[in-house]
Amino acid sequence: MKEHKSVGIFNKQYRAMTLGIMLVLTTSAFEGLAITTVAAKIAQELQGIHLYGWIFSAFLLSQLVGTLVMGQQVDKRGVYTSLLISFTIFVLGTVAAAASINMYMLIGGRVFQGFGAGALITCVYTCVTLYYPDMLRSQILAAFSMAFVLPSLIGPYLAGLLASFASWRLVFWIVIPLIAVALLLTYRSFQALQRSQEVIESVQGGDSRISQAILLAIGTGLLLTGLGMVTQWQGAVLSLGGLLIMIPLMYKLLPQGTFRVQSGLPATLVTKGLYVACYFATESFVILGLTEMKGLSAHNAGLLVAAGSLSWSAAAWLQAKWDAKDKGAGRKQRVMLGIGIMISGVILVMLALFLSDTGITLILLSQIIIGFGVGLANPTTAVIALQYAESGHEGKMSSNLQFVDSFYVALSIGVSGALIALAENMGWGISTGIFMVLTLQLVLVLCSFLSSLRISSLAWHKHQPAGQKTDTLPM
Repeated sequence: MKEHKSVGIFNKQYRAMTLGIMLVLTTSAFEGLAITTVAAKIAQELQGIHLYGWIFSAFLLSQLVGTLVMGQQVDKRGVYTSLLISFTIFVLGTVAAAASINMYMLIGGRVFQGFGAGALITCVYTCVTLYYPDMLRSQILAAFSMAFVLPSLIGPYLAGLLASFASWRLVFWIVIPLIAVALLLTYRSFQALQRSQEVIESVQGGDSRISQAILLAIGTGLLLTGLGMVTQWQGAVLSLGGLLIMIPLMYKLLPQGTFRVQSGLPATLVTKGLYVACYFATESFVILGLTEMKGLSAHNAGLLVAAGSLSWSAAAWLQAKWDAKDKGAGRKQRVMLGIGIMISGVILVMLALFLSDTGITLILLSQIIIGFGVGLANPTTAVIALQYAESGHEGKMSSNLQFVDSFYVALSIGVSGALIALAENMGWGISTGIFMVLTLQLVLVLCSFLSSLRISSLAWHKHQPAGQKTDTLPM
């Protein structure tokens, strides 16, 4: 037991892999936060303000496809080969976006970036399943949250400086050397991991799953496009068409029992998708509320929201310590506690925006509370889900985790944007639109809490050396 306590994710056998995958996540987080800051300037310079929303939608929808496609390929081709493919696609998209001469080229670059990012994160989660024993997974997933802290604090500010005093294109170019360093740190570990991985030569249903992922992205795109013009009959037709495409595909792509929120893995994935969607949508539209309703600058609004990233990281490390102390016995309770804290944070956001004179202090407090809640729940939920990974299908489980993150967030932000557009079109004002958005997020996080009641978890598996498969649960 004493020997086990000395083992950590930064020990010699894990250090390079840990630092490498943290750098991958840091780079991805920086790019995402930075683009949010400079998107308006890009759209103006490329004369495509009418396509502004697709800077984000193109990335999120293609990320969904990349997640599902790579979930099949990583089990078929191995984690190292899949990593190289993912890096290549992401870099190609980054170069295309940086060199864009119009919005269509930029959106095309964002499609490749999103696909590569989704594929990369799937490789990372597969690595966590294969490389780290269950007793360390809570630690490495807590470390993931640290990878988002620095980008949250400096990403928007640095991007603003680059766009103002140099060029927004540097926001893309700066990502490439960071990706190169991440690959240098991890390639030996990934090579060794691939040699020990149980690779499936033929993944049954792989081709159909890829086509289903593409169709799902198309259906989601139609739905979001239609919702953006829902006051017109064309919008209603597009929305209905998108739903008709999406629903049967979701039945096929998600684990059986997801729509019924069946106890176990399905409930775990639904819970995760709902509270993650609430967090990122709330974060995005709080900035809009602060700038439009309270008159804050985007810079100051971004700093307030960044407080949530710090509390997320603190809570993630705290849950890792609790996990080590109780050997995973309290994981379900930690998820429920985290979601409960998020509920109070969302309510506080609404009070701060609508029932106070300034609301700045309350907004800061609400972001700290919401971040702390998601920091408790998110790593814990991922650890629970990874226990269900079957030998040879670790990539599929990783893609399931990324699917719920990408899809639920894309849908939540897309629907929220449509609510804002609806409020503007109907003359209700921006404050009414933001109130509807935050009400939607409160409903989502309440549903997430109800879903968490059906989560089931195991305590730690027996310790095994890295590279060996831990015990699994039946699907």
